[in-house]
Amino acid sequence: MSDRTTRSGKRRRAFEELSNQEIVTLAVFLAGGASAPVDTEDAAVKASQLAPGRFGWRKYKDQINIETVRKRLWDARRMARLTGSERTGWALTEQGLRFAKTVLPTVSRQPSLRGRLTLKEKQWLAAERRRLLASEAFQHFRRNGEEGVRLREAEAFFRLDDYIVGDQRERKILRIVNAFGDDSRLGGAVARLAVMVRRRDDR
Repeated sequence: MSDRTTRSGKRRRAFEELSNQEIVTLAVFLAGGASAPVDTEDAAVKASQLAPGRFGWRKYKDQINIETVRKRLWDARRMARLTGSERTGWALTEQGLRFAKTVLPTVSRQPSLRGRLTLKEKQWLAAERRRLLASEAFQHFRRNGEEGVRLREAEAFFRLDDYIVGDQRERKILRIVNAFGDDSRLGGAVARLAVMVRRRDDR
């Protein structure tokens, strides 16, 4: 296998071929943005590690220009790959997560992926999976499909209530979607119930 091809035969891309907006999207992913918001500074450090010098000052390449990173984060948000802001932190959308998982295996210089999950993260995933499997929404979905689930149950599935609105509401939905969207038992319910609660928001 050539250094320039993946196992599937596709040509590998060099990091130099990726746009700055794509780099910061990958940076948020590698900093843990699939499950929790990432600070602008943390995204900037990771982006600089991925593309040394790309986000530096013109005269001082080893120093990160945080404003350049901030602008590219907003670009990624406009591309619907990220959600959030400097105040709330940045997280991947479903589209952003798909992009990161698709692109990372094709780059020629593989970055150091995020380390092993912390004990706290492992405990959250295990506890949250048990909660979702035992929820009324999942039980009714398993028996009768989406039509058998009431909106109140679907919102409880994502830990939503009437006081959680706007970006905060979307972040809570995304956290569950990104964490359990590929789960062999929960994936179907997560996808359909996310559509249900978002449909309510669009009314």
